[in-house]
Parts: sequence; C-alpha cells; structure tokens
Amino acid sequence: MRRRELIVPVILAGGQGTRLWPLSRSARPKQFLPLTGSCSLFQETLRRVCGTERYAPALVLTNADYRFIVAEQAQETGIALGGILLEPVARNTAAAIAAAAAYAIEHFGAEAVLHVLASDHVIGTGDDYWQAVDTAAAAARTGLLVTFGIRPRRAETGYGYIQVGEALPGGVSKVARFTEKPDAATAESMLAAGGYVWNSGMFMLGARTFLEETRRLAPATHEAAIAGVGRARTDLDFIRIDEAEFARAPDISVDYAIFEKTGRAAVLPVSFHWSDLGAWDAVWQERRRDASGNAVAGSATLTDTANALVISDHGHVVVQGLDDIAVVVSEDAVWVGKLSEAQKIGPLVKRLKADPATRALTENHRTTHRPWGGYSSVLNGDRFQVKRLFVKPGRKLSLQKHHHRAEHWVVVRGTAEVTVDGTVTTLTENQSIYLPVGCAHRLANPGKIELELIEVQTGSYLGEDDIIRIEDEFGRV
Repeated sequence: MRRRELIVPVILAGGQGTRLWPLSRSARPKQFLPLTGSCSLFQETLRRVCGTERYAPALVLTNADYRFIVAEQAQETGIALGGILLEPVARNTAAAIAAAAAYAIEHFGAEAVLHVLASDHVIGTGDDYWQAVDTAAAAARTGLLVTFGIRPRRAETGYGYIQVGEALPGGVSKVARFTEKPDAATAESMLAAGGYVWNSGMFMLGARTFLEETRRLAPATHEAAIAGVGRARTDLDFIRIDEAEFARAPDISVDYAIFEKTGRAAVLPVSFHWSDLGAWDAVWQERRRDASGNAVAGSATLTDTANALVISDHGHVVVQGLDDIAVVVSEDAVWVGKLSEAQKIGPLVKRLKADPATRALTENHRTTHRPWGGYSSVLNGDRFQVKRLFVKPGRKLSLQKHHHRAEHWVVVRGTAEVTVDGTVTTLTENQSIYLPVGCAHRLANPGKIELELIEVQTGSYLGEDDIIRIEDEFGRV
C-alpha cells in the first residue's frame, strides 16, 4: 500500500478516569493497567494497529504526567511509534484530534486518513472488524467524517446513542441525531424501535477534511490546535504542544464541537465485539468466568458464591455465600459492592477525592512508577519513612540533593552504583551507604538484572517536593 493511502492511527491516552477505582487512579489510569490479560489496554490498542499493511506508525496523544508510561509500555511491545504528542492542558477530544490532524498533515501529507481510537477499549479483531476499518477508510477518503456505531446488545444507560439515518454510498449512513446517555426507559424504547447504535468514540477522518470543518464550526479550537502544534518543541522522544496556544482551546468534545453540527458526519453500524470497560461489571463480562459466573484474578477462594468479580494484587481474598458481588483489592484500598451497581462508583470516588484524608487514594498507588523504575512506601512514622526502590537495568536516577532529609540505602538485590558528592561507590547485596542531608547524590543500576534496595529516610520533612535535581537524563531538571 502506498504511503499516502496508509491509515494513521491516533491513540488518545490522556484520560484520568477513576471508574475502575481502586486499581485505576489519576497517576496510573485504566488504560495502563492489564485488566483483561497480561498486557495493558494501551498495549493491546497498539498491537491492534501494527502488523498490518493498513497502518502507518501510531500517533499517541497523552499528557506530560503519562509520557514515560506511554514510552515504556510501547517499548515493551517492541512497536515503533510515529510520535508521542503531549497535551500541556486537558482540552477534551476536539482539540486533541485537531492537534493530531495538524501533526499528521505535516508528517504524512494532506491526504492522511486518521483512525482515532481510545486507548482503554476492548475490541474483537475478526474479519468483520477489518472489513469495517476498510469501509470507514474508503468513506473518509471521499470527504466523510465517519463514526463507528456499535449495534446495541442491551438497553445500556452508560453509553451515548446515534440514530442511523439514510444510507450513503459505500456502506455508511447519515447521522440522524446524537442522544446523550439515556435513562433506562429511553434506552429500552430506542432498543425496541431499532435504528440506534452505541456511540463508540472511534472515528475515521480525513485530516484535511476534519480541520476544514473544525475551522468552520469551531474556529477557536482550530486556531489553538494549529498554533499549538506549529510552536511545538521536541523534548527527548516527545513532542510538547505549546501550552500558551493550546490552552486557548475550549474544553469541548468532538461530538459537540463537530459531529453534531457538520453535514459530513456518517455512521458505520458494526457488530464486532466492543467494550469501553466503563465499570467493574464490564470487566467481569470480559474475563473468563467459571460455571457459577465467577471471575477471579489474583489470590482468592470462593465458596457458595455466584456472579462475582474478585481481583486482588495484594493479599488473599475469601468470599463465602454471596451473589452479585465485586471485591477489588489494591495495595492500600479495598472496594466491595454489588456488581450490578458498579456504575455508581463515580460519586464514591468524588467523595474520597473531596476529603483530604482520602484524596491520595484516588491519585496515587502505594507503588509509584518512574521512568527509571519506581518505589513503594513500606512504613511511615514521625520523622522517618521506609521505601522499597527498584531500578531497571541500565537506568539511573537524577543527580539530586535534599535540604531536609538524610537517606540510608541497603541493597537487597543486584548491583548499585552510588555517587555521593562526586565519589562513586559500587555496592552489592547486603551492602549499604549513608547519604547525609544536602549531599549531591545519584543512584544507578549498571547491572543486567533489576536493582532492588531499601531506603530509610530521616529528617524534619520527607515530602517528594524536597528534591533539587541537578542533572537528569529524562529532562526533569
């Protein structure tokens, strides 16, 4: 296939949703979690758009907080990306897709066709899926803006709906109207009437056509996206969209800004398997279940229990004599509720976020990932803190110092190369070193296995913001 005919995948990976709390949190949301298999949802999306002649290398749009997660997970798959575009502020899907279209035209040409995909959906890729992709791409090349509509399997209140209009050449149809997430009665009536599909949030768009419609229907979005990409700068392997320009874009979805107004909108009704994993009951539906309808991930024992979802990455869970139950266990929080009412978790998370005592439970996990590895909190006390650090082979932390704390490192596994005020020391298992307050220090892993060590911090202030970076290979100085 000629380069100008290749489809450019655009993967939106900046969402911070917490509907799958307590595993999904703002610092590591669901797209980066392995919820249905051994790979994360983002990695599954990447694999879906590689290994076929249809696609050019994927463009990923995310925010700066997730840039290293995106780069690391892409590297783990061995899939080369066409670019990682960093949104400096969240401005919803209209501005994000417009920015991707501007970048794609610059690097792939004005006739580029974009396949816009969420990074956290589960999709079945049988022959019907690939036929739908080809049909949508052909329609997009004629100047239509195509949205994929999933033929409904039930009266779902968690999705928006599209009413399918008159048929157009090439297997697509006009969009008669969009309907926001309906109540149960409205959903039942639409299902009974027929002619409605779920709004999947997936699109096939000609980049030039989309920008033309954005300029006409949402000029502020168009101007901010074009200027933001035009003034973007390269930072390591990332493209940072200009903040001052991009921030001027309205916070509006592509549905509201473009699709509900344009005369070019088309819908392709499809029947391939699709789920947005919007709540824990959707995860239950995707996982393998036993004869009693139970889906289990992690260490658990279930007895006299049916239609249950049990997920634990920390500790053994025992459930006895219950039906329609969900138990999700993370390192520092547990959620228990009716599986059939999993959609109600949103207000609960908002309540936790509003309370200073529980806010951190919605933001960070006990284990925090960094581009060099990460750390887990083990024990906190008055003027001391204990952490477990893990450093990937060949990686090193920034050269840094602290004004308020001293640190003591004990190597548990691997080899550590420690720099303290210019002096380099190599430590192996069971060896330790003391880092006094104010010293310039750096930790590196020169070995071929993961370095693991215990860090004991002592001092008057132990916050993560007491870090003065002097030098950093990840551009964080």
